[in-house]
Amino acid sequence: MASNGVDGETNADRNVEIWKIKKLIKSLEAARGNGTSMISLIIPPKDQIPRVSKMLADEFGTASNIKSRVNRLSVLGAITSVQQRLKLYNKVPPNGLVIYCGTIVTDEGKEKKVNIDFEPFRPINTSLYLCDNKFHTEALTALLADDNKFGFIVMDGNGALFGTVSGNSREVLHKFTVDLPKKHGRGGQSALRFARLRMEKRHNYVRKVAEVAVQMFISNDKVNVSGLVLAGSADFKTELSQSDMFDLRLQQKVIKIVDVSYGGENGFNQAIELAADALSNVKFIQEKKLIGRYFDEISQDTGRFCFGVDDTLKALEMGAVDILIVWENLDITRYVLKNHQSDTENILFLTPEQEKDKTHFLDKDTGVELELQDQMPLLEWFANNYKNFGATLEIVTDRSQEGAQFVKGFGGIGGILRYQVDFQILDPGLDGFDEFNLDDY
Repeated sequence: MASNGVDGETNADRNVEIWKIKKLIKSLEAARGNGTSMISLIIPPKDQIPRVSKMLADEFGTASNIKSRVNRLSVLGAITSVQQRLKLYNKVPPNGLVIYCGTIVTDEGKEKKVNIDFEPFRPINTSLYLCDNKFHTEALTALLADDNKFGFIVMDGNGALFGTVSGNSREVLHKFTVDLPKKHGRGGQSALRFARLRMEKRHNYVRKVAEVAVQMFISNDKVNVSGLVLAGSADFKTELSQSDMFDLRLQQKVIKIVDVSYGGENGFNQAIELAADALSNVKFIQEKKLIGRYFDEISQDTGRFCFGVDDTLKALEMGAVDILIVWENLDITRYVLKNHQSDTENILFLTPEQEKDKTHFLDKDTGVELELQDQMPLLEWFANNYKNFGATLEIVTDRSQEGAQFVKGFGGIGGILRYQVDFQILDPGLDGFDEFNLDDY
């Protein structure tokens, strides 16, 4: 199943997590409450649950003095909800903990309780407790700023540094110094012998860098960074990139080679600045590659592709989908409807236009009105269920030319299959999947 690139499933799963958090941020930002009954609590990874519990108990004491009875009760209620959520955890999860609790006012003017707690997909180094008339999501937004992690190798004549950059946080993983002979030998050595020794030491240095790079940037046989930047003064970096000793998996991940005037941490900072444009393009390039691969399957007529809701869902049910590709703004809703007369369930997939046609909610044969059991945006349903079908979910944009073509020409939903499937011989009436017609898109 490593067919979806060196990053494997983790990168795709991470992208799904990001999409879920973006969606959550959107709904939290839109929420408003009466008074200051909406609590935003963020606990960083190294913090202690007892400390936060004590802080909440103190806040509860302070809130008991609020003069307005309505406001006092809603704030105390929100703090109690947070305390109950906190009891679910013995310790702060490895990436920290985010809790949102409070009473919001819906569009219909009704009050609704919100209780959300989750561990973010990567460490959140913010500590926050705010009681307000809105939820504070700035720290979550910062978490999404750039989630791709890039590896850096900075090498010069004095040593090498290995580091990673993710968003605006940088980390030095390892560094070592080296004592290489200068170009001119001391007296008493033949020029040839000196040159040979010098080349040997340089060779050993490059080998050591290549070996350490594998330890730093490959875990569980997979490259753990989205891209690799080689930096340094002199020609060590070029030598490394062309060396047979440099792991092929890492070689394929090199996105830029930059010249820096220094080694060590100063060189690392300089390399980050010089490689900035290449780093920002990586996601875009990955997306272009993925959709390009999908189009290749179609142009070569391999039969290992599907598009449209109908065929994609049939292929998912069969376990044939390797990579499910869905546009991030796919506007299709999944309805689960029940017919009480025949005790059967109907599943429909409708666009906003089709939703206006109320005949979709009637039984075709008897005209009986079907009862709505559940409705959910199809993309959200995919995000929650794609693993059950053994597929990898890739959520794409329409910002690249390929992405725009995928949305316009294929309805923004499709997949690369593990094996050939002939959709024409499958039963067209399967589970009501034929409710969606691509021409209506």
